[in-house]
Amino acid sequence: MDVHKERRPDTLLITLTGKDRPGVTSSIFATLARAAVEVIDIEQIVLRRRLVLGVLVAAPRDWKKLQAAVEKTAGDLGMNVEVERGTGDNKTRRGGRSHVTVIGTPLKAGAMAAIAGRIADCGANIDRIERMARYPVTAIDLHVSGVEPEVLRATLTLEAAKQNLDIAVQPANLLRRSMRLIVMDVDSTLIQGEVIEMLAEHAGYGNEVAQVTEAAMRGDLDFEESLRSRVKLLEGVDESAFDAVYEAIVLAPGARTLVRVLRRLGYRFALVSGGFSQITDRLAEDLGIHFSRANRLEVVDGKLTGNIVGEVVDRAGKARALREFAAELGLTEAATIAIGDGANDLDMLNAAGLGIAYNAKPMVRDAADTAVNVPYLDAIMYLLGITREEIEAADLEAGVVTPAPPV
Repeated sequence: MDVHKERRPDTLLITLTGKDRPGVTSSIFATLARAAVEVIDIEQIVLRRRLVLGVLVAAPRDWKKLQAAVEKTAGDLGMNVEVERGTGDNKTRRGGRSHVTVIGTPLKAGAMAAIAGRIADCGANIDRIERMARYPVTAIDLHVSGVEPEVLRATLTLEAAKQNLDIAVQPANLLRRSMRLIVMDVDSTLIQGEVIEMLAEHAGYGNEVAQVTEAAMRGDLDFEESLRSRVKLLEGVDESAFDAVYEAIVLAPGARTLVRVLRRLGYRFALVSGGFSQITDRLAEDLGIHFSRANRLEVVDGKLTGNIVGEVVDRAGKARALREFAAELGLTEAATIAIGDGANDLDMLNAAGLGIAYNAKPMVRDAADTAVNVPYLDAIMYLLGITREEIEAADLEAGVVTPAPPV
């Protein structure tokens, strides 16, 4: 035995519970201050106006005197308190650290039990839990350690499907807090519906084009070949159809919030679409998006010719655009986030540091890092560690009115 081994210091864990109100925390720390103790760790949460405050302090020589003082302060506040003597600090978190974000509408206790069980089955531990949002979805962030993120993701992806939940597993590193590039698909991602189908309505081929588009997004057809065949049906459509289609576009719920909030945090955005620049460029300007790349429909004498100008932005082209935009910003691919729903988004999702399948086709959900199936694009911010309360506070500061939460 090494007699010179450093002895772990005595510590006191003080746990205070009761009805939350102003002055509780300050009163406890005023009592601790009179004992001149060193504060080692603090955790505090409030659930439905019930406070749980944990304080770890170095134990003074006369620790029973401090215990009595803390118990008196708690009694005066009408709170419950426990004081437990021990040694040392919290254990250092093990390797394999992840953020696991769980999104449910609603989030059932049985589902959380299943998720916690799978985490334990992996030999991992939940170190901390915090709520990111309570409406219009419930989003919970779990800090997990003890297993590599890739192993945890594979296990929880299967459980998410069983429980009808969205679960994202990300390594707990600084990238989550750094400036990043978000690259978004447009049709059925940033906006509801498909622009090519809306244009085809003006040519009388709406149903035919919709059927081909659905097959292409499932990956059943070659994207470029199917796109050129659909575009051929637009021959003769007046270019005024672009204005009509643009006016009819409906953004995905939360799209403006996502861009507005993350732009203020230094994020950059890009639209990369297999659709058409006559629409995507206007969307980029309207939303304040930094980059845009899409196919361009040929127009001669005010009419669509049924041809595409230049190379087609296909599956490989989308991934190439992501890399080029990242390089222009001086970012690595690991610092990018890609969001898409169709088979032609797969290379882009795989190239990004975080690929998100948003209300996507099954083959895309299976291949992406994570899937978000709730109909709110701004729910993606919960995966980045941003809470609903922070979003609303930022909107309030900017003068943006947000709906009041349910009581």
